[in-house]
Amino acid sequence: MLNRRSILACSAALLAANGLALSSQVQARNTAADTRNTITIGMALEPPGLDPTVSAASAVAEITLYNIYETLTKINADGSVSPLLAESWEVSPDLSSYTFRLRQGVKFHNGEPFNAEAVKYSFDRAKSSKSTNKDKAIFAKLHTEVVDAHTVRITNEEIEPELLFILGQATAIIVEPRSVARNTSAPTGTGPYRLQRWSRGTSLTLKRWEEYPRLGQLRIETATFRFISDPAAQMAALLAGDVDVFPRVSPRSVSQFESNPQYQVVVSGSRAKTILAVNHRREPLGDVRVRRAMAAAIDREIVIDAAGDGLGTPIGSHYVPGMFGYLDTTGINPYDPDRAIGLLKEAGVQTPLKLRMALPPPPYARQGGIVIAAMLRHVGIEVELQNVEWAQWLSNVMGQHNFDLTLISHVEPFDLGNYANPNYYWGYDSEAFRALWAQIKTATRPTERARLLGNAQRMLAEDAANVFLYQPQWVTVAHRDVRGLWRDMPVFVNDLSGLRWIS
Repeated sequence: MLNRRSILACSAALLAANGLALSSQVQARNTAADTRNTITIGMALEPPGLDPTVSAASAVAEITLYNIYETLTKINADGSVSPLLAESWEVSPDLSSYTFRLRQGVKFHNGEPFNAEAVKYSFDRAKSSKSTNKDKAIFAKLHTEVVDAHTVRITNEEIEPELLFILGQATAIIVEPRSVARNTSAPTGTGPYRLQRWSRGTSLTLKRWEEYPRLGQLRIETATFRFISDPAAQMAALLAGDVDVFPRVSPRSVSQFESNPQYQVVVSGSRAKTILAVNHRREPLGDVRVRRAMAAAIDREIVIDAAGDGLGTPIGSHYVPGMFGYLDTTGINPYDPDRAIGLLKEAGVQTPLKLRMALPPPPYARQGGIVIAAMLRHVGIEVELQNVEWAQWLSNVMGQHNFDLTLISHVEPFDLGNYANPNYYWGYDSEAFRALWAQIKTATRPTERARLLGNAQRMLAEDAANVFLYQPQWVTVAHRDVRGLWRDMPVFVNDLSGLRWIS
């Protein structure tokens, strides 16, 4: 059995060789009073565009949601939902129909009015044949009816108790029909900020929109997002004062900020799932025994230590603690290298089995991939690590299904239904799960829905649909005088409307 200390030592050596050691010479800045209406926010990834209905990359929403674009509802840090473009709503007793009353006097940045027609256009566009919206399947089941200029009725073909939450996500932004084709590079929304400048590869700046109806609530006039992928450079930027806030920063070396009174460190819960996704279309990965073998070969706690610096909770299925209907399934595929070796023999696999693992840019993937490869090698699976850029991951892995394994965090809160789609990138094809998911979608009683959700989690764990690793916790490092930071992150956003400096 692998020794935890040797794995982590090997991992640390490799990381240090890649230049991840933080210079001790960088000093904290002295905040100047004249920057109190501006803020600089660090991001590990640059978005490929600025239309979250086109690209699945979470970095798009991190900049645009609630800042440039708005939605009918707004998701708060605690996961609750409040009004945004809709000032109120009524839900039918059977949960099939939602009537939204819209805010009046709202305009898009180009001066066009926000109204019920814009809502209908946005949701019809999201489900159209040309749509690349990652939630297209959800919108396909919605029928949007204009009741009057400021009222819309949405009817859902299926029961979806979380629809109000879904309508607050980036895929549900309300767009202006005449400008929508330019949203990728010149976004037009109803939000409090507009794009001022985008220096690709370096930074992006948003400027407060002076015609925003609730302008008086905004304390930040200009926000600059700096794109810094290297963990050492992230720390250096914070220490130098080049960045005021770094949400979801690499947790490595965060301890130095915890003891520094110039900074605050916020550890946030999440609804994300970090998994080793498996391409079921590739042999022998379609064999459940092989997938179970990989799960048994991996110690989740070691992965959490290496990829998240110990910040995470092990999971056994594609669902996390704190979610409605959560069931602890970590005991179904426990860490057991000897069992892993036996399962591979039972499946008739000739070792070494050679596979490729695609690793996107975030540090959790690059760092976690190293230790996972070491553990798989111990049971006879040789893994070639392939570092890929985010655009490559979206195109080759998610789009073309050109991968064996990939280490990825799925940040969408309600994405269990992806396992009912055999065309999704991992190719899990289970008639039994699809039937179970259909029951979940029509269950109106909470107790029954919770029971069925538990059955779904158990089925995914027993099928080893993927290798389920951990629920990550996200670390935000910020200057001590910044207020309005989210304490938890049910969705990935950098909501500027609540940020402010204190004297």
